[in-house]
Amino acid sequence: MIRQPTGKTSSKQRLPADNAMFWEEDDNKGPYQVPDDVVDIGFKLKSKTLPLEHAWALSEALHDVLPWIREEDTAGIHQIHGAESGNGWLRPEDTENELLHLSRRSKMFIRTPKAYQAEVEALTGQVFDIAGHKLEIGDSFVKMFGTQPEQFCRYVIVESGEEDESAFLQRVVQDLGELLDTRIRKIMCGKPHTIRVPEGDIQTRSVMVADLDPQLAVKLQQHGVGRGRHLGCGLFVPHKGIKAVGETEDKTHFTGAE
Repeated sequence: MIRQPTGKTSSKQRLPADNAMFWEEDDNKGPYQVPDDVVDIGFKLKSKTLPLEHAWALSEALHDVLPWIREEDTAGIHQIHGAESGNGWLRPEDTENELLHLSRRSKMFIRTPKAYQAEVEALTGQVFDIAGHKLEIGDSFVKMFGTQPEQFCRYVIVESGEEDESAFLQRVVQDLGELLDTRIRKIMCGKPHTIRVPEGDIQTRSVMVADLDPQLAVKLQQHGVGRGRHLGCGLFVPHKGIKAVGETEDKTHFTGAE
């Protein structure tokens, strides 16, 4: 057996005279290292309740102390979710006056470039008024992006003219294909959801993308899709596997738990 040297080789490689075997080592066969140039900073919360529809109020409060949060393409604010799974909780039809009851496992996550990480972590100890509800920020921790092949986004904004589900999905596939420079083979969208802001309601849908290799999974989390990151839109997180996205939306929540 003849072993081909590692490193760059000539495009015209000569085989051994007896042609017994040709063996070339892969220089890149080590495990993929997730970069830390963009991360999720998680915070424990010391509060009991928030408005169920709190995306706008939370964005406004955090923008006052993190004024770059809406301008940075890779920054975003995850909406906060409670422990709804297994407790018989059903999302009400009219959410405007409903409360979200927080548990000890409830967390707040902010997606941030590394350059702003220290500024985000400095939120610990601060108290915010979120539409009349006190939100006290506890200790922080860093959550690196996951490399799972399935990635889930709870809210992707439906643009004008995309009321039809197929038109929405076609645009998302095109955007993702351009971002990742690959053909999107497995994608599905789930139930619609409305985010209320002063300028009017924003319509969204959840999206699941599957069959991604680790590098593309991380790149999708770094850049997301569509607009509205400060409202929690376009932010992808790893998912354990493909289920009905509608079921996922109702029963599974990004709490930071492994």
